[in-house]
This record gives sequence, C-alpha cells and structure tokens, in this order.
Amino acid sequence: MNTTYCPSLTEYKRRLSREVKIGDLPMGGLNPIRVQSMTTVDTMDTMGSVEQTLRMVEAGCEYVRITAPSVKEAQNLLEIKKELRKRGCTVPLIADIHFTPNAAELAARIVEKVRVNPGNYADKKKFDLIEYTDSSYAAEVDRIRERFRPLVQICKQYGTAMRIGTNHGSLSDRILSRYGDTPLGMVESALEFLRLCEEENYYDVVLSMKASNTQVMVQAYRLLVQKLDAEGLQPYPLHLGVTEAGEAEDGRIKSAVGIGTLLEDGLGDTVRVSLTEAPEAEAPVARALIDRYTHRAEQASPIPPVVSGQLSVVSQQTSIDNEQLTTDNQPPTTDSSPINPFQYQRRVTREVLNFGGLNVPRVVVDFSRLPGLEYADLRAAGHLYSAFLDKFQMSDLGADYLYSGQQPVPFMLPNGLRELVDYSAWLDAGQRPEHYPVLTQAEYAAAGVRHPALNFVFQNLASLTPPTLAQLRDDTTVVIILYTDNAHAMPEIRRAFFELLNHDVPNPVIINRQYPALTPEQTQLYAATDVGGLLLDGLGDGVVLSTELLPERPKAEWLTTIDELNQLSFGILQAARTRMSKTEYISCPSCGRTLFDLQETTAMIRQRTDHLKGVKIGIMGCIVNGPGEMADADYGYVGVGKGKIALYRGQEVIKKSVPEAQAVDQLIDLMREDGRWVEKEFLEQPVAG
Repeated sequence: MNTTYCPSLTEYKRRLSREVKIGDLPMGGLNPIRVQSMTTVDTMDTMGSVEQTLRMVEAGCEYVRITAPSVKEAQNLLEIKKELRKRGCTVPLIADIHFTPNAAELAARIVEKVRVNPGNYADKKKFDLIEYTDSSYAAEVDRIRERFRPLVQICKQYGTAMRIGTNHGSLSDRILSRYGDTPLGMVESALEFLRLCEEENYYDVVLSMKASNTQVMVQAYRLLVQKLDAEGLQPYPLHLGVTEAGEAEDGRIKSAVGIGTLLEDGLGDTVRVSLTEAPEAEAPVARALIDRYTHRAEQASPIPPVVSGQLSVVSQQTSIDNEQLTTDNQPPTTDSSPINPFQYQRRVTREVLNFGGLNVPRVVVDFSRLPGLEYADLRAAGHLYSAFLDKFQMSDLGADYLYSGQQPVPFMLPNGLRELVDYSAWLDAGQRPEHYPVLTQAEYAAAGVRHPALNFVFQNLASLTPPTLAQLRDDTTVVIILYTDNAHAMPEIRRAFFELLNHDVPNPVIINRQYPALTPEQTQLYAATDVGGLLLDGLGDGVVLSTELLPERPKAEWLTTIDELNQLSFGILQAARTRMSKTEYISCPSCGRTLFDLQETTAMIRQRTDHLKGVKIGIMGCIVNGPGEMADADYGYVGVGKGKIALYRGQEVIKKSVPEAQAVDQLIDLMREDGRWVEKEFLEQPVAG
C-alpha cells in the first residue's frame, strides 16, 4: 500500500495546494495558513452576530463561519453581511450547513463560502446497518449527487467557495454500512462529493476531516491526501481542526496534538481550534500553533534520510498556477516509512521493569534543578503528603518516576514513585537498588557497572550509530531517553525511532523535550505537538518534559512549573488516547444551533464528575453531530430542545427529554446504575506511603 501523504518526513516543506479564492482573501497555494472561527450567537440575532464577528476579527480571525440551519437563517446572513460591510469589516463569511440543501443554495448566493457536511447534506443517520448491493449503493450515490449538483452550479456561478467538511461523528448510515466507522469512510464520504465538483469543472473547494478522536482525525487527513494523489484529483487546501476538543487546558492540548501533528508534516492551509469558550478565545491559540512554522525551514537542522531508502528528501514546487496543479506536476512525496501512518499500531518493545511491552506510557517528572527537596514538594508530581497522618496519597496524575539528577532524594519515596539519578550520583550513593541510573551515551559505552534491572541511556539521532544500535538491541535492561535540539524536533525524533525500527532495536523509549524561555502557553502547545504527534504513530513508552530556566528561581516558582509539566504530560497522553488518567469531556464549541449554555453546563458537569478516572462524557449543544461525535463516549448529554436534554449510554438514547434542571442529576444516576459512579469523599482517603 502507498503510505505517502506529505512532501517530506525529514524536512519542513509545506504541501503545495491549489489556491482557492474566498472573497478577497485567498487560501492555499503560497498564501499564509489562515485562522478562522465560528460565531455562537443565534444567527437571527443580527446585531449580536455582527458584534461577535467584530470581536473575532479583532482577535485574529481571517474567516468567520455562521450557522444556517434553515432558510430563514440563511436569508439573515444577508443582513449580517450588510451591517458588517457598513461598519467597514470585509471579513469573508462562511455559511455552515447541515441537513438543508435549500438553505445552502440560498446562502451560496450571499456569502463567500459555504460549508456542507456530506454525512447529512442529503444523506441520513439513524445508526441503522443497511445491506447494500453494488447497484443499490451506486443508486444511492447517484441520488445524493443529483441533490448536491445544484449547489455546485450555484457556487460556480456566483464565485462562491465551498468546504466539503466530513465529521467523524456524522458519517451517514450508508457510509458506515460499507466502510465502517473508519478514516477511510470519512475520506470516501468527502470524495463522493468532490468527484462531482470536478465533473462540473468546479475547483474552489476546501476539504476537512474532523474528529474528536485525535488518532482518527490525523489518520483521516493523511489518508485524504494520499487518496487525492492516487485518484489524480486536485491538491485541494485543507482545513484543520479537532472537533469537540473541549475547554481550557484539555481543549488546547487536544487541539495541538491533532492539528500540530499535521502542521509538522506541512499539511494544512487554515486552522480552526474548537474550544468550549467564547470564539474570540480560539483565534490566539490557532495563531500560536501556526506561527511556530513561519520560519521553521530556516531554523531547522538537516535530518538525514534513512540509509535503507525508506525516506527520501524531495524538492518543493513553487509555482501556484492552478492550471498546472495536476498530479503529474505535483512534487513527489516521501517513500514509505516503517510505520503505517493511516492506522494506529504501537511500536512493539520488550518489557523492561514497567516500561514497554503492554504497559501504559510512563510519566517522569524532572526535579533535578529543584533545591532542597522535601516531602511536601512531591505534590508537584501528584503525590500528596499529609504530615498529620504521615502518609502519602497519590492522585490520578501521580508521576511514575522522579528524576533527581545529581541530588538523590534524602528520604523514602511513597509507593508508586521511583527515582532516576545521574550515573555518577548512583555510583557515589552506593548503587542503591531503588535508584536507577541515567547514563550519557559515552558513560554507557564505557560503564563497567550498571543496574541489574533498569538503566536509562540518553540518545539522539546522531548517537544511534550501528555499534550503539547493536549494543542497545542486546541489552535487556536499557530504556532509551530520546532527545533533540533540532527546531524540527518531532520529525527528528520520529526519524530516530525509524532507526530503531529498521535495526530491530526493541528497547522502550522515553520522549524527552526541553523548552527553554517559553511561556506556559507556548510550552503547552509545543509539547502537545511534539510528543503527541509521536504517540499518535504508536511511538513512545514514556515522556519527560523539562525546562531550562535559571536555577536561582524561587522554589515556589519551580514547584509550579514542575506541577504544570506533570499535568501536561498526563494531558498529552490522554489526548493521544494512549493513557487515560482522568475524566474526558468531549464538548462542542457551541454555535447558533446550541440549545443551552455550553460553557456553564460543561463547567457544572466537570465540577461534579472530574474525579471519575477514565470515564468519557460527551456534552453536545444540539443533535447535528452529538450522537456520532461522541460515539466512543461512555455517556452523553445532548440538547434536543429548549430546556430539554437527551441522555445517552454510548450511542443509545436512555432518556429522551429530561428537563435541563434535572439532567445532570439523572446523568449521575445513570452512572450509578452502571456501577461507574464513585463518590469524591471515598477517593479523598489517603493511602499508605
């Protein structure tokens, strides 16, 4: 199978897409990556929509999307547009359409772009499994194409752009019956519509493959690029987004894991970060993700191709003449990598103590720069000490290992926490069995004495020479700590993983990233991209995040930073779906269709349920994407009418019309019936140290 999906796996090269004009602001080609968001005000509230749009533009939005669930909202887009233009705001407007082709056809005459969802534009979703013959399936496709054709012709006539936006949560019963709930189904859903666009010689198209599951989302975008090339279709621009990402830190981490992974490989022409917050809060996050790549090519160090030929470095085409952007004229992509980029499979490793094998990825917290470690300081690693009881309690975000560097911890650590020390300190401390040494490559090559069960060895791509690879392969006690100083960090670490794969080195690997002189917000987004992108490909058995800030900082500041990095590590593992350590909320960002206050409701549900480790709760403002997008959630809370909520167990509706005032209590009652509910008071009991 052809697994190529980007211009280069080793150099930063942005995919050259077709340029699409959206009003006066083109997308794709050599244009910058654009920022966009979506209003949350009722579309019939003209002045409210205008004021919110102006705030979004001021925050950095270059395109603004507005929902048009029916013809009346589509018609009111004209009034919104008139008022914006009257105020001197020329931002291109995008109509968001679900279920209603007549609304799309009207909106296409008014705004600069329409977004249609192929899963529900002229198709249906009732979670029915339908048996199709090839002829009956083809007949359904023809029916849908004929319903879609008028919109294509109107867009072509009026110069209106279109986004064909597949949502993982709203794949039709027809697609699900043939392709299953898969990235391939998402891609095929869009391609059915795209093929008709090309038949009509209409090319002002943008594509998206959104999902709340970051693994599915990344796989679908990669597969889409591969399929476009394989079918000889135009290289259309990509709209990147993780749908229903949630709020606050979790929403930002999850968005960065999905969006950042694709940006690293040069994919993406516009970004929308979907947060359960005011839409003007989304644009700065999107901009922070995008700006990291503005000078990436100049800042990055060269990464050599794989000697065995799995990778090749190619030149990037610079022409943006759309007439020349055929498959034959596209730059060649990289050859196949040792992993399948379209399907998650964790790298097979040997088990070393509790690393690798079938163990979850481990979290290591770096205390090496903290002076005078005390019992209470371990709170920053998720281990809470009670002086009154002389006991430790480990939270759900309790780190697995502590790295103390040259200063071994002067007291006994609590159960559940183990210690890494530098090799020289390990020797000086008498090679204590509860200490595990950390060696440089030079120390490892020369060391005569090592721990009999577990040793950690720092490696980077340059140090993975054939003799080193052979030594590592034969050493059943080594866990590799993989690091890089390259600005193009994630691809270089991935390239190092490829060396391990190509030489059959089965040692577990901890991903180590250090972020000097960054703000906490930048560190959050960058680490989620660098580490999360590797985890999505099944690479990595642990993570350690560090900062290089000056050691003379006050101790309280150090502890705050360590605590933030520990929580960030667990957040990245959860967002990449590789270790579930806390409650997950799959909550939509709200829009004009929303039937309750999403931010307030999400905060209320979180306040009462955030102690339920590993439980996934979907919180959806309306029925459009709700049941599907929260398909892998354990429970769902979905608006179905004014003041009315439907409660789900998985994809099954359990209660159809619960008064909003009672809905959270009844959601908890449902968990209690299933034996999934635990009282917070029970969890707060300390455990022995």
